[in-house]
Amino acid sequence: MDLNESNLQSLTDFLRKTLDPDPAVRRPAEKFLESVEGNQNYPILLLTLLEKSQDTVIRVCAAVTFKNYIKRNWRIIEDEPNKISDSDRTAIKANIVNLMLSSPEQIQKQLSDAISIIGREDFPQKWPDLLTEMVTRFQSGDFHIINGVLQTAHSLFKRYRHEFKSNELWLEIKLVLDTFAQPLTELFKATIELCRTHATDVNALKVLFSSLILISKLFYSLNFQDLPEFFEDNMETWMSNFHNLLNLDNKLLQTDDEEEAGLLELLKSQICDNAALYAQKYDEEFQVYLPRFVTAIWNLLVTTGQEVKYDLLVSNAIQFLASVCERPHYKHLFEDQNTLTSICEKVIVPNMEFRSADEEAFEDNSEEYIRRDLEGSDIDTRRRAACDLVRGLCKFFEGPVTAIFSGYVNSMLTEYAKNPGVNWKHKDAAIYLVTSLASKAQTQKHGITQANELVNLSEFFVNHILTDLKSPNVNEFPVLKADAIKYVMIFRSQLPKEQLMQAVPLLIAHLQAESTVEHTYAAHALERLFTMRGPNNTTLITAAEMAPFTEQLLNNLFKALALPGSSENEYIMKAIMRSFSLLQESIVPYVPTLIGQLTHKLLLVSKNPSKPHFNHYLFESLCLSIRITCKANPDTVISFEEALFPVFTEILQNDVQERLSIAIPSSYMALFPHLLQPVLWERTGNIPPLVRLLQAYLEKGGSAIASTAADKIPGLLGVFQKLIASKANDHQGFYLLNSIIEHMPPESITQYRKQIFILLFQRLQSSKTTKFVKSFLVFINLYSVKYGAIALQEIFDSIQPKMFGMVVEKIVIPEVQKVSGQVEKKICAVGITKVLTECPAMMDTEYTKLWTPLLQALIGLFELPEDDSIPDDEHFIDIEDTPGYQTAFSQLAFAGKKEHDPIGEAVSNPKILLAQSLHKLSTACPGRVPSMLSTSLNAEALQFLQGYLQAASVQLV
Repeated sequence: MDLNESNLQSLTDFLRKTLDPDPAVRRPAEKFLESVEGNQNYPILLLTLLEKSQDTVIRVCAAVTFKNYIKRNWRIIEDEPNKISDSDRTAIKANIVNLMLSSPEQIQKQLSDAISIIGREDFPQKWPDLLTEMVTRFQSGDFHIINGVLQTAHSLFKRYRHEFKSNELWLEIKLVLDTFAQPLTELFKATIELCRTHATDVNALKVLFSSLILISKLFYSLNFQDLPEFFEDNMETWMSNFHNLLNLDNKLLQTDDEEEAGLLELLKSQICDNAALYAQKYDEEFQVYLPRFVTAIWNLLVTTGQEVKYDLLVSNAIQFLASVCERPHYKHLFEDQNTLTSICEKVIVPNMEFRSADEEAFEDNSEEYIRRDLEGSDIDTRRRAACDLVRGLCKFFEGPVTAIFSGYVNSMLTEYAKNPGVNWKHKDAAIYLVTSLASKAQTQKHGITQANELVNLSEFFVNHILTDLKSPNVNEFPVLKADAIKYVMIFRSQLPKEQLMQAVPLLIAHLQAESTVEHTYAAHALERLFTMRGPNNTTLITAAEMAPFTEQLLNNLFKALALPGSSENEYIMKAIMRSFSLLQESIVPYVPTLIGQLTHKLLLVSKNPSKPHFNHYLFESLCLSIRITCKANPDTVISFEEALFPVFTEILQNDVQERLSIAIPSSYMALFPHLLQPVLWERTGNIPPLVRLLQAYLEKGGSAIASTAADKIPGLLGVFQKLIASKANDHQGFYLLNSIIEHMPPESITQYRKQIFILLFQRLQSSKTTKFVKSFLVFINLYSVKYGAIALQEIFDSIQPKMFGMVVEKIVIPEVQKVSGQVEKKICAVGITKVLTECPAMMDTEYTKLWTPLLQALIGLFELPEDDSIPDDEHFIDIEDTPGYQTAFSQLAFAGKKEHDPIGEAVSNPKILLAQSLHKLSTACPGRVPSMLSTSLNAEALQFLQGYLQAASVQLV
């Protein structure tokens, strides 16, 4: 593509069409632009347009298109064609900084992002002059240009907060510090001086404070990995100015907006973060400054209002105090009883109050409220920060803090009792305070697992929680009702069973509450109670104990789906599924009514499937109702077919891409038992087509086999046992086993799983061949994918203590490199990722020592060539009997069709999945993952892992 007017005009026309609301116009234009992306000069044409076009809309559109083009194509991937020519790369890097700094703000932001994307790949080796070019612009005196440089530097350097330690990283940070630290410090001082000079000019102050926010963010990034010598030498300059800024209150910068944080609040929030970083990581050097920061941040907290715009500032300020009070050598600052009382009274209690903004979210934005409150995404809320401060103080001062708060709780409850209608928020704060005071350790599965022994949870339940749950009007004080339900839910492992049983009928009644939060919490609490295990590993609450409430439970759950805002409420549908699972045959009398409601719901959601979790639990509930009813009365299959087939037909006719298992026609099912006759399997020539046919049955009707031919499952497994014993046919046995795992409902084979593993171990001990080991690895990882890593670990360890560790150490880590075939490698990658990131035993037991070697083996599977060596004594196996390994999931099962991938689109790139899963794990256990990696993962593997994290745009914390 030549740089000429004709091409610029043509590009302008196509860009304009990409903004057209009509898909018939927009999509062809988008397709055309994608098709010319690989042409030389295409990015240069975009840059020319965004610089010279007279149309602002086209300029912005060109900037966004350019940034996205860079994002998709700049990285050079080994063994793939270079998508941007070298001459274009050189021209882009030569012009983009100038262009970014001279562009209007909207365009500047896009180009700044593009520079940071290029910088991540090319800086410093392939773009050594980038930093010098940027730093020289500090001399310009033009803060539009300076802020552009600062924003770009922030985009480039913020990754230092999350990168693993390595020599390359140290060298890069050293280069940055040598070039950037001094000019940044001079700019910081000059900007503060200008703030004094222009103290009465609101427009100038806005620009200057935007600069100070970016400078403070850069300070955080550059100091995160270690305390640089330069910043240690210049600590007085930075800390005294940070301290002054914390105390600054310029009326001109105060905003009228109660929701949106202003520049002053954002700056002070970042300074609180910077102070917390130094207090946590460089406490010895920071010790002299700490008391004055504690005082300043304390004053900030007691003088800042309750408006939403201050939330980030207040939560960061409280988090600073929380991080300081947890450290042994700062505890003297908090020892005084008056200090503790003051913190409790002036910081913790006010920030636990339920504000009008919270009330609005509770009523009008219930989905977001539930997400924040139930799913733990309230990390930056005042309440969460206050709760963290309570936990921090309890580390050294549990007795005094509990005593102080007990007084507050009692006075709040007394105020509430005087006039519940007016003072209900006092009780809400009291319950939250008790919860934060009592909670020491918590898990998703069990709720609170370790509690403050000084808090009598059971007594509080009887005196203050039960009263709200027993209130005959479920719609009165919905916030308090939701608090009471949540109390039962999170302390379920601490409360005695009698109290939980007392709560069950009350929770069922609250399913009818008008408040979305209240009835959602009731459904979630019931679902969690129904999963609790008793002493014999049976459910704590039994179907017999639920008998008096069964009808009311099922009625109210289905009625709750009809309440406004809950037609696709995943918590309610999950509670329905869990209730079916717990009650088993007790639901049979109600199924004729319930199946109609479920199929009606299925028909509605199939027209616009928008809630995947809801749909999943809906299908689970349908499967359970069919399985339970048909087990109790096999004749009901026909009535299920009559109820479900019209719905399935309509869904399929409407071409909605939902995966439905339609029952196998009766004529086929009649044939099924004959396929399992031992005599048929005696002839070697019959084995491949018979396995293929059984796989087809399992794929098309695994659920039907489980519900209508469950007595044939032992016969099916008998075939597997026969095949697995043969060196020539063991791969066929795995084909069958993998299909069983993939397509059969999990509960239908629960009782056989342990025996399956025992058979596999017996064969491993008697005759361990490479082919068998490869097949075994694919199977156990498919098991991990389908049933979860915890299930895999538990089944190994149920056979023999510590067996899981032996398998990981002796088979998975040394042998996984031998797995071949794209799909097989993908299954192993996803399965191992689950073991690394979703199996608590890998993080908290003697298995932890295997975590890094297993990760190293997984990175090896991605990056190292396949180990195709076969021991000499195995070459006797006839080549005809050793099919291409990938056929485990394709050729024999689906001849003439494309390769079958049991994971499918759910995971398109296992490397990205690994990065995202590690990010999620590191968020749950901050600091653990990076330290495990930095101590024992080899440098080359670490480099590959950093590439995956960058590609996934995530970091480890």
